[in-house]
Amino acid sequence: MARGDNVYVCQSCGSIQSKWAGRCDSCGAWNTLVEEAPSAPLGTQASAKKAKSGRLDLVDLGAETPEPARLISGIGELDRVAGGGLVPGSALLVGGDPGIGKSTLLLQLMARIAKSGARAVYISGEEAVAQVRRRAKRLGLADAPVALAAETSLNNILDGLKSEKPDIVVIDSIQTLWSDQLTAAPGTVAQVRACAQELVRYAKKRNCTVVLVGHVTKDGQIAGPRVVEHMVDAVLYFEGDRSHQFRILRAVKNRFGPTDEIGVFEMGDQGLGEVANPSSLFLDGREDGTAGSVVFAGVEGTRPVLSEIQALVAPAAFGTPRRAVVGWDSGRLAMVLAVLEARCGVAFGNHDIFLNVAGGLKINEPAADLAVAAAIVASALDVSLPPKTVVYGEISLSGDVRPVGRSEARLKEAAKLGFERAIAPQGQKSETPHVHIDGVATALDLVQTLRAIAGE
Repeated sequence: MARGDNVYVCQSCGSIQSKWAGRCDSCGAWNTLVEEAPSAPLGTQASAKKAKSGRLDLVDLGAETPEPARLISGIGELDRVAGGGLVPGSALLVGGDPGIGKSTLLLQLMARIAKSGARAVYISGEEAVAQVRRRAKRLGLADAPVALAAETSLNNILDGLKSEKPDIVVIDSIQTLWSDQLTAAPGTVAQVRACAQELVRYAKKRNCTVVLVGHVTKDGQIAGPRVVEHMVDAVLYFEGDRSHQFRILRAVKNRFGPTDEIGVFEMGDQGLGEVANPSSLFLDGREDGTAGSVVFAGVEGTRPVLSEIQALVAPAAFGTPRRAVVGWDSGRLAMVLAVLEARCGVAFGNHDIFLNVAGGLKINEPAADLAVAAAIVASALDVSLPPKTVVYGEISLSGDVRPVGRSEARLKEAAKLGFERAIAPQGQKSETPHVHIDGVATALDLVQTLRAIAGE
């Protein structure tokens, strides 16, 4: 390839190819190669100036380092997910489906921080200033001293920030920014990577918290190169079903706090409100005595959360039975069904199975295996679990029920909401006097217990 010829960059994985093709050779994605001008090689006049040689400073690993200061937003759920507050000089990436409430949450965040005395700047690349003002007025935040701008040029944004010297900046969104040093279009891999790198460098140099909003693809991943997620200090996903009022902010990466921590919000007329006790919210309206309904005692990050798992087993109307899952891993469901058929003698070959986690919550931990199995078998037998009962435990391929971590926290949360019994792995000890544990050693023990209830 002659120097100066354009190259083709995959918008999915960022690989560079010399000629266009319908399918990327690296990741296999179709129609993702976009023509871009190549960057100047190192050592040429067009490349960046050569950095001055310096000495490598080594320090002792055991030396004392002070804890980073925190910028408290006043939104308890968001501060918990961030690890106790936002760290000055850090960069955060917030992703979520369109219309889920990312801009609303960040506008409320900026208004809270600005009212506390910090300098807050909100830069919108997707909406005009008038649109953001209308949203702020609808949320009752019009009097907040937030500096607002609508700009997509990276150079103009950096020049303005250097003169304003803010404490926190929100860029909504990173896919709309462009740098005149690149010929690629906004939203391409090259532009997103370059703009994110410059903003992260600004955050570290100026000790300013930078919050980047990222679009997501149809499979739920943040659009653009994955290197952006490695650049930032924290990656937060804002998820939920727009048909429900619940929204969940989940940390999948955090250099200053725990991962898999969640914050629960409720969408209302005045924006997003905090949910201090999400367990009661997810169980609101649930009635005991419903076949196929099981309360799962789970843990999200450091917080125990009770949620309802619903299952429906019905005769298959067509030749191939259906397996529909909402809020849980479909591969994990296939494993649980295989264990129930092979180890417990429960056949589902001619039945449709529908599984749903109520409230729009997504469960990822293996401790939900036993609750899912209980819901499916109870629906198949048309029986209900004893009232005021929670279920948790991991099922292995041999059919054994294995213990899970943080059992005491699960039981305390159950006792707080009035539950009196727990179906859990055998050998789990409880220090909660108000909750009695019915231990099961295998999945077959669970099936036999439900069959005994059905025979009564």
